[in-house]
Amino acid sequence: MTHSALPPGIRELPVPDRVALVEQIWESIVEDEASFDLTVAQKRELDRRLAERPLSSARGFEWAEAKRRIFGKP
Repeated sequence: MTHSALPPGIRELPVPDRVALVEQIWESIVEDEASFDLTVAQKRELDRRLAERPLSSARGFEWAEAKRRIFGKP
C-alpha cells in the first residue's frame, strides 16, 4: 500500500488525532454546504434517481430505531 500525499506532519499524528482532524474537516464542509453548487450533470443524475425510485409511502427510521433493529439494543 502506498502512502497518499498528505500535508507535512499529518501522517505522524496518532490515528485518533487524524480521525478527529477528519471529523473537523467534514464539519467544516457541512457548514459550507450551502455554498456548494452541483454541476448540471450531478443535478440530472439526482433527478434521474428520484424518478426511478419506487413510489412508496414507506419511510425510513430514525437512527436510534435503526440502531436498535441492527444491534438489538433497547
